[in-house]
Amino acid sequence: MKLNKPKFWDENISFFSILLFPLSLLVLIYIFFKKKFTKTDKFKIPVICFGNIYIGGTGKTPSSILLANELVRLGKNPVIVRKYYSGHLDEHYLIKENFKNFILNKSRVDGMKKAEKANYDSIILDDGFQDYKIKKNLNVVCFNRNQLVGNGLVLPSGPLRENLSSLKYAHIVLINGKKDSDFEKKILNVNKNLKIFYSIYRPLNIDQFRDKNLFAVAGIGNPDNFFKLIEDYDLNILKKIIYPDHYKFSKIEIQNISDEAKKKGCQVVMTEKDYFKIKDFSINDIKYLKVSLEVDRKDELLKIISRLYD
Repeated sequence: MKLNKPKFWDENISFFSILLFPLSLLVLIYIFFKKKFTKTDKFKIPVICFGNIYIGGTGKTPSSILLANELVRLGKNPVIVRKYYSGHLDEHYLIKENFKNFILNKSRVDGMKKAEKANYDSIILDDGFQDYKIKKNLNVVCFNRNQLVGNGLVLPSGPLRENLSSLKYAHIVLINGKKDSDFEKKILNVNKNLKIFYSIYRPLNIDQFRDKNLFAVAGIGNPDNFFKLIEDYDLNILKKIIYPDHYKFSKIEIQNISDEAKKKGCQVVMTEKDYFKIKDFSINDIKYLKVSLEVDRKDELLKIISRLYD
């Protein structure tokens, strides 16, 4: 059974969000006590955390990879540490394919201790803003401009892991998409010391999809962002096929999509993250959109991060 993200999470306050609000209050109480009573582990090397408060689709993994590669270019030796989740193999693949120093562990703290014992000079934590056991030197919180905070409510009545007020523990906010002055004002009211940066995705192989009708398949946190990226380059999506984030495709599902696309003279295109999960199916006519992440004022961001090494 496919369970997609509820639409009311990204709409104004609705009947369903009100109905679920008592459960959200329990989540907030749990978060309060967890923050208050969790013992914090400190590390000898800098810890840079890329996290989010909106659940999924904010670009924290691509941002982690980008920073890691930029630090290597500057002569540093960072490692990306990520907690192992059996259902998140797609994101593990993305990191392994794009950065060599990677530690995956069922415990973030244990993984970070391994990194500390190895010959690394810093840790990039992919996810973990809500892991209160870890003392971070720099918290980067990622948002996507298309969703931002949705309806502004905490799970399950909304899409937030915790309230926007948690940004008082952040140092940098990285927004994927166009500039949003109103949102900047809103988060600066929470934390006036925040440094705000923007990023965009640029397709690298867009030309191979021109002049074709597309079946666009996405099993990511916010599939509409993938579809919008394709449409922003004036490509024609004939059919949009949505699956839940980290969805485990079966070969028969993908074969059926491929067969239907062929009958209609269409090309199937997926995200790179989704393509990893089906590449062993040997269905050769499935392609993926390769993208690069670009950060505006990147040198300024790197200057802030480089201070951690002083």
